[in-house]
Amino acid sequence: ARILALRNRLLEGFGDIEEVYVNGDLDYRVAGNLNISFNFVEGESLMMALRNLAISSGSACTSASLEPSYVLRALGLNDELAHSSLRITIGRFTTEEEIDYAIEKIHEAVAKLRALSPLWDMYKEGVDLDQVQWAAH
Repeated sequence: ARILALRNRLLEGFGDIEEVYVNGDLDYRVAGNLNISFNFVEGESLMMALRNLAISSGSACTSASLEPSYVLRALGLNDELAHSSLRITIGRFTTEEEIDYAIEKIHEAVAKLRALSPLWDMYKEGVDLDQVQWAAH
């Protein structure tokens, strides 16, 4: 029950960040596991910005691969969301203070990375990104 409460605290801490998606069912999962996608943020870049946190990108099944997680794709995520996912595990020794620290640092990193993202700017300006014609280089 304590680990579930910490996971819920973590998830609630992301409530005011736009374009955040929980990957998988919140009820049918290990209580201390949260896989979440921050749209318009590359998961690997987010991990690098959060070096003080013990987190991973993608799913545990593909943590050594740069390909989008087949597990996340099987859950229905597109490649962009699969690439923007973080896997956070809460253990029996995790404290509320550590959860609050993680929330603060993830907020800062997401804001910083989105500030560098032209796609985020286009999304905020109301551009329908599905209608954009992308040129191959």
